[in-house]
Amino acid sequence: MIDAQSSAVLFETALLDRLRQHRTARLTLRLRSDEDVVGLRKQVRERAVVIALSLVDQTKLVTAASELARNTIKYGGGGEVHLESLADGIRNGIGLLFVDAGPGIADIDRALRDGYTTGGGLGLGLGGSKRLVDEFEIDSRPGEGTAVLVVKWKR
Repeated sequence: MIDAQSSAVLFETALLDRLRQHRTARLTLRLRSDEDVVGLRKQVRERAVVIALSLVDQTKLVTAASELARNTIKYGGGGEVHLESLADGIRNGIGLLFVDAGPGIADIDRALRDGYTTGGGLGLGLGGSKRLVDEFEIDSRPGEGTAVLVVKWKR
C-alpha cells in the first residue's frame, strides 16, 4: 500500500499536467477529520470570493469540495487536497485535487451514477459533485487509491 503523499505524486502528474501552466498559487491541506473539512470549506470560499465567483458558483464549489473531502475521509481513509488558484488568460478559476491511498473504486462509471453507494448514503456524492463543477476527472486504481480533480471557472 502506498501512502497518500506517494499517491498524490502519482495521480497529480496525470491529472494536473494540463493545468500546471494556469496555476498561480497552491495550498495543500490534509483531510483526516470533520475539522479538516470545515477548514477546506473556509479556504475554498475565501478563494472563490477573491476571484469574484457568483454566490451560486461559490455555493456549488464549496458543496462539491465538502462532498469530495468527506468521501476522501470516509472511503479513502483520509488523504489530502491540493487547492489551486488558476488563471487562463482573462479567466480565473479554482482547481481542487483530492487524493487518497484507500482501496480505490473498482467501477468508476457505476460509482458516478446517482443512487450508487457503498456506505449507506444517498449515492449522490460523485455524480452530484460532477454536476456542480465545470471540469471533473477521476483516476482510481484498486489497491492504490483515488484522485478526483474538479475545476470551477469564473464566468
